[in-house]
Amino acid sequence: MSDTPVIGVLALQGDVREHVTALAAAGADARPVRRPTELDAVDALVIPGGESTTISKLADIFELRDPIDKRIAGGMPVYGSCAGMIMLATEVLDGRPDQRGFAGIEMTVRRNAFGRQVDSFEAPVDVTGVEGGPFHAVFIRAPWVERVGAGVQVLGTVTEGPSAGRIVAVRQGNLLATSFHPELTGDTRVHAYFVDLVRTAR
Repeated sequence: MSDTPVIGVLALQGDVREHVTALAAAGADARPVRRPTELDAVDALVIPGGESTTISKLADIFELRDPIDKRIAGGMPVYGSCAGMIMLATEVLDGRPDQRGFAGIEMTVRRNAFGRQVDSFEAPVDVTGVEGGPFHAVFIRAPWVERVGAGVQVLGTVTEGPSAGRIVAVRQGNLLATSFHPELTGDTRVHAYFVDLVRTAR
């Protein structure tokens, strides 16, 4: 078996190209996924930032919801950034009634918790398991985590400003989520962390 994991990026909406580029730089064979047959060919999946309600609807339209649910239940590693974090949460606050995620990580997430687009900001975040100092995190209409279950490890919190202490990075088993967008920074350390997670899971 090749040491290069094949990681798909859910290509329904959002920062698909940026994640593919970052994953490739971190040592993965990265490719877009928008069909069940493409999902079958990958070892892991990234759910990108974008609009969680749109991703939810398109997952049904492209008949990907059940296949992704089954792969997550079977242990497939998944990383969700921003909207991807919302899609992985078991409970979403301020979401639409018809919005459905993949409910992989036992946590309560609040949509748009930091505010609207004009409230986007950047801040340093120390991420457990990511070496090299604080990660320069980009938050765009970002969620935060209000509650985690017993099996969820908190990897990062905001360290400065009025939102200091808010949980913005978590892991539960093979599932990873951040409320910020590492794919927009040129810093591939979070993606490298996920690639290593995928290698271990294989």
